[in-house]
Amino acid sequence: MADAAVREKSTTAEPEGELTDGFHLVIDALRLNGINTIYGVPGIPITDLGRLAQARGMRVISFRHEQNAGYAASIAGFLTRQPGVCLTVSAPGFLNGLTALANATTNCFPMILISGSSEREIVDLQQGDYEEMDQLAVAKPLCKAAFRILNAQDIGIGVARAIRAAVSGRPGGVYLDLPAKLLSQVMDAEAGRKSLVKVVDPAPAQIPAPSAVKRALDLLRGAKRPLIILGKGAAYAQADAAIRTLIEKTGIPFLPMSMAKGILPDTHPQCAGAARSTVLKDSDVVMLIGARLNWLLSHGKGKTWGEPHSKTFIQIDIEPKEIDSNVGIAAPVVGDIGSCVSALVDAMGGSWPAPPSDWTDAIKAKKEENIAKMASRLMRNAVPMDFHSALGALRSVIKERPDAILVNEGANTLDLARGVIDMYQPRKRLDVGTWGVMGIGMGFAIAAAIETGKPVLAVEGDSAFGFCGMEVETICRYNLPVCVVVFNNNGIYRGTDVNPGGGSDPATTAFVKDARYDRIIEAFGGVGVHVTTPDELKRAVDTAMNSRRPTLINAVIDPAAGTESGRIGKLNPQSMVRKKT
Repeated sequence: MADAAVREKSTTAEPEGELTDGFHLVIDALRLNGINTIYGVPGIPITDLGRLAQARGMRVISFRHEQNAGYAASIAGFLTRQPGVCLTVSAPGFLNGLTALANATTNCFPMILISGSSEREIVDLQQGDYEEMDQLAVAKPLCKAAFRILNAQDIGIGVARAIRAAVSGRPGGVYLDLPAKLLSQVMDAEAGRKSLVKVVDPAPAQIPAPSAVKRALDLLRGAKRPLIILGKGAAYAQADAAIRTLIEKTGIPFLPMSMAKGILPDTHPQCAGAARSTVLKDSDVVMLIGARLNWLLSHGKGKTWGEPHSKTFIQIDIEPKEIDSNVGIAAPVVGDIGSCVSALVDAMGGSWPAPPSDWTDAIKAKKEENIAKMASRLMRNAVPMDFHSALGALRSVIKERPDAILVNEGANTLDLARGVIDMYQPRKRLDVGTWGVMGIGMGFAIAAAIETGKPVLAVEGDSAFGFCGMEVETICRYNLPVCVVVFNNNGIYRGTDVNPGGGSDPATTAFVKDARYDRIIEAFGGVGVHVTTPDELKRAVDTAMNSRRPTLINAVIDPAAGTESGRIGKLNPQSMVRKKT
């Protein structure tokens, strides 16, 4: 850890043009590569790194908890295709950030976690240093790559390697370990400048083989009931125009996964989102674009997909090891999504046979049926609100403000919003992703506002909000255009559960009854609103979005409205044995 004398020297060395130090070299390496925003929590030994970054014109967004800062950095990477950077202190701070780094890797978000650490000679002998931990060893299994920099002259190459690892191939999280003594190391300023590396073409195009393209098109051409599934990888690729051309030229129905919603509007005539069960079960040839056959798609098998082995899959993915991960893939197309989709479009020629009308007509009929069933539930104006009536109000907000960014997490709040709220533009819906992890809401909302400048609507279950709610202070401190809506039904899933043992303790899933979440933000100068009807909710959100003031709306939901684990209750095992009383 640098002492006061060294810190003073580090802040005066560079202007003299003679010396520089590790603090300045880290900042220079990031700025050279276009990284101008850092998310993090200050403390020993990286406090001065944040101060100097801010002094050099970088934006340093300081959070109340490292995990939320990490989530912000990860979604910044998704939105910009440039690694988001999270800066933490050592040991406990590093571990807090590590959750977000692992989540970024699982979701293929480019992110770099930079943490200060104890000195190697003390860690290796386990001599009990302040916050001693072998952080590199801990991080390695949980991220795409991990590096430690020991010498100031290696900072440039270390940052360059981290950037390239984060964005090349399948994106992911990278850990960069900076021991405290590295930051205060001093070297010749000109030599330091020459040691920096500007990364050239960090995510080069990966062109698919022509034979793979032909194989995929042959299967599509012969399909009787084709389907295209868009995953968040398709949204990340920012190949929106090419994807639209492919879908509209083929006429094939498409199903967007939650964070792919809006690549084409959910109201597009070929969108099969309202007939999801039908198209998954009845399709015969399925093309996956940036989507994985993981649990979110029932692993490509089981009753969700109809008869066993009845599907032929085409998969576009940049990671060859993803192919055949759950079922056999008849036509793998390996490469970056932009190059693969463009190659498919080019190879299709001037015309393409439309899918059989009996297939498209069946989908249209099922969509209309399901939309009609949903309509009455969304228009209900009862008190207290249920999830559908509250989401119906928010559905109208997004329809009127298609450029707003929707952040969404919870159990019922998440599961139902995915189907109710239509999206109209790409990368406007941000949610829990592959792990279904709770607590991403405020970090995602903050980064979305910082990186895009757009108004953000964060729709939170009361349980999910509890993981990250203190960050409303961060929203107020930076005066961000974020409106948080907390669906308050007094508990996890439902607020009506009771202690099965009959004791005085509340049920494990019950919260304080009738809590006023809106008053939390008022403590920090934001606007708090309490609403009980869909009309009140709509008016409050409109006011918040128009004003662009930090706002938290406590939306009272019927405590009995929820269901166990939303739509994935089957993943929550139930005890088959009850103790006799």
